[in-house]
Amino acid sequence: EYMGTLEWSQHRRSSMFASAARFAGARLGSGLGRLAGSSASSGKPGPASSEPSETVTHFGFQDIPRESKKAKVAEVFSSVAEKYDLMNDLMSGSLHRQWKQKFVQTLHPTPDLRVLDVAGGTGDIAFRIRDASRLAAAGTDRRADVTVYDINPEMLAVGQRRAAERYGVAAPAGLSWVQGDAEALPFAAESFDAYTISFGIRNCTDVDRVLREAHRVLKRGGRFLCLEFSQVTTPGVREAYDLFSFQVIPRIGERVTGDRASYQYLVESIRKFPSQRAFADMISGAGFSAVHFENLTFGVAAIHSGVKL
Repeated sequence: EYMGTLEWSQHRRSSMFASAARFAGARLGSGLGRLAGSSASSGKPGPASSEPSETVTHFGFQDIPRESKKAKVAEVFSSVAEKYDLMNDLMSGSLHRQWKQKFVQTLHPTPDLRVLDVAGGTGDIAFRIRDASRLAAAGTDRRADVTVYDINPEMLAVGQRRAAERYGVAAPAGLSWVQGDAEALPFAAESFDAYTISFGIRNCTDVDRVLREAHRVLKRGGRFLCLEFSQVTTPGVREAYDLFSFQVIPRIGERVTGDRASYQYLVESIRKFPSQRAFADMISGAGFSAVHFENLTFGVAAIHSGVKL
């Protein structure tokens, strides 16, 4: 059985928007109100597009041929790779750092754990897992072994460079980097103790296939964990979040990175992703047991988990 819980206290309702406003103001030298006021968009999700089929899928609010989505998503992440952390700061008002810390704490990494971190190109989750596992093995040289897997070579290049800067060696022990598609993992069945994916699964063409592949490569007792932007349902918060997402984020993206279109896609892709409970049903349908989700910041993001029995 799965359930949704709200861990953070009520003061987070204003904290998300306040931190985003401070960040945007520092970057742009102007308030969010002036940015929003100059925007031509309505601040609401766009019209519904058709349901995915064998030939058509979503790219944000657009309907496109399924075979073209991977290339279009690749263009987005090739564009933002060098400023990926900045992108997540813009999308979450910097809260993604706290969410990721909670995500890794949920995994509770231990030494000798073998983890596949999918869509993890820049290494943010992998570094946290590696470091947390070393803390758990204080006084020894043991650590989790993390394979960072991503379809985008630019993202992987950023991650490898960051790893070298963070750990002071070109190839830190316990980290490996593999390029490939989450829908067709090049690993043997029952190879990993844990599968993590952070802010990546909504960009995949066939989410059900991604989940089945995750189930296939996990060992019995292995854990699936997914951190993803999700659906806000709290009245007042939902409307403020829509206003921020559609009127502000694309404009900040354009000003800070010169790329409005990528940020427009990213906020639209969040609205097209299934709700927390619908996604939990998809995880169960892929064969996982003990499926659970936890809302973060009123459902702006959510952690989903499951176990392969």
